[in-house]
Amino acid sequence: MSSKMQASQAGQALWSKMPKANAELFALTYGSLVTELVRDYEDPIEVNAQLDRIGHSIGVRCVDELLSKADVAGMGLATQCQNLRDTAEVVAKVGFKMFLGVQAEVGGFSQDQRSFSIYLQDNPLATFVELPAAGDEQYNGDDLRKLKYSNLYCGVIRGALEQVNLKVECNIVRDTLKGDEVNEIRVELKEVLADGAGDDYKEE
Repeated sequence: MSSKMQASQAGQALWSKMPKANAELFALTYGSLVTELVRDYEDPIEVNAQLDRIGHSIGVRCVDELLSKADVAGMGLATQCQNLRDTAEVVAKVGFKMFLGVQAEVGGFSQDQRSFSIYLQDNPLATFVELPAAGDEQYNGDDLRKLKYSNLYCGVIRGALEQVNLKVECNIVRDTLKGDEVNEIRVELKEVLADGAGDDYKEE
């Protein structure tokens, strides 16, 4: 069985065991958080940074829960992640599915296999959200176009991968809230923080 199929099945199995939150309440609560940050900081670039920091704290905790639940279920995800491609599949197909109930896809690997993209067709954080159009002076449309509304995801991925000794940089490069056809998060491996992550992670 391919690692991609294994990851999809693992994500579905773990999602079925997770307690479910009301999706609309979840989206509205996150929306309230973003709104409060916009009011407090006024600068959308700083709001993006705050969302990343919050996400990082969440990701640090999420990875332990994901790995422990997978171990209990006999899935052994830690041993499956022998290179960045395997790890990307687990993040997208297990992590996003387990915690959010959405299926993410992986692609766009760089030639050196050190960066990839995660694609989300459905973004549960952005339900009910519409950003002001560029040039909308009443709602600071030009400024808010700089807001990366779902930047929490980048922090979560960064925090989770740090826990397994991978320092990455994450950026939202396409966003359906800004008219793109898909949500795309670009992930780049910057450094392996410790030995033991597998030979395929290491520099040549």
